[in-house]
Amino acid sequence: MPIPLLALALSAFAIGTTEFVIMGLLPDVARDLSVSIPSAGLLVSGYALGVAVGAPVLAVLTSKMPRKAALQALMIVFIVGNVLCAVAADYRMLMIARVVTSFAHGSFFGIGAVVAASLVAREKQASAIALMFTGLTLANVLGVPFGTFVGQSWGWRLSFWIVAVLGVLSLAGITALVPKRHDAAPVGLAREVRVLKEPQVWLALAMTVLGFGGVFVVFTYIAPILEQVSGFSPRAVTLILVLFGAGLTVGNVVGGKLADRALMPSLAGILVALAIVMAAFAKTSHAAVPAAVTVFVWGIAAFATVPPLQMRVVEKASHAPHLASTLNIGAFNVGNAAGAWLGGFALTQGARLDALPWVAVAVTIAALFVTILAGYLDARRTRAPRAATQCVS
Repeated sequence: MPIPLLALALSAFAIGTTEFVIMGLLPDVARDLSVSIPSAGLLVSGYALGVAVGAPVLAVLTSKMPRKAALQALMIVFIVGNVLCAVAADYRMLMIARVVTSFAHGSFFGIGAVVAASLVAREKQASAIALMFTGLTLANVLGVPFGTFVGQSWGWRLSFWIVAVLGVLSLAGITALVPKRHDAAPVGLAREVRVLKEPQVWLALAMTVLGFGGVFVVFTYIAPILEQVSGFSPRAVTLILVLFGAGLTVGNVVGGKLADRALMPSLAGILVALAIVMAAFAKTSHAAVPAAVTVFVWGIAAFATVPPLQMRVVEKASHAPHLASTLNIGAFNVGNAAGAWLGGFALTQGARLDALPWVAVAVTIAALFVTILAGYLDARRTRAPRAATQCVS
């Protein structure tokens, strides 16, 4: 894999750290800014909404820029956002700073996936995208725990200063390592928007929403499940989440390798595996050791979907992938939010915590059906020219 991918992975590590580190710092932020914990929790929601809304906006604004220049501009926005977080004088300013930071998130991953794919041969493109996303998975395993420790020990503002420094290093890496010779000429906004007329692009986005939405039906409530159903202590839950993060890292690599071999069959197989693991978790969650093992395997299956889902939309919008790839990052966040809402709705309707995995299974099966439909349409489109050629012959 080319060295420039390391600059993209470092950027992904920085972005992933700033997205999730706030969760471990909520009590400190709330105490320092004199707000309630629920109000501080809105900083998480504000970031997610900023990703979903800001991604297409930034994609439009950068549509006429060369991709390397767009990545540099987005990383500057990221650095400025984190500096503003570090110096925020009150809650309102911190919320604005978080939203500013989130604007860079969706577009960076969207354009970064396109750039990563352009750096390698076609048969290695999914693995290249997976390597970039490895930075995001490692952020959950290393960056977030370290940032939380630093913030709790020396003040939450220091965590954002450190992430800002990571942003500067990422910007330097992109500037020095990402070559312009791989930088395609801008295709313009009109062509980027025109690609959204393709049904397969929308099917790819639907696959992402459903495929990752099922994961967050359970992951949103994983702490109460592990504590109340599996019997773990709150401190042990933290260790189990690190185990889940390790599974994400493994799954990311596995998903990239499988997608390079056979994209759609691999994606269908991964979704089947994800549904099976979720069904198993409905049973294994009642015992500590089986629950821990299942959470690790679940992490593998969950993030194994990411490289093929991102590769699918890049492939189907290959002549103008900038906006579509960015929208797919937004689709991941829509899936996160929808899965969290669906899990909460099930609980308010009387479902028990150990029933949530079955809700996740249903959502994952829906993603599988969309995947099968997309594959069928691909096959039908391939057969049509062959049939026409045979008739002419």
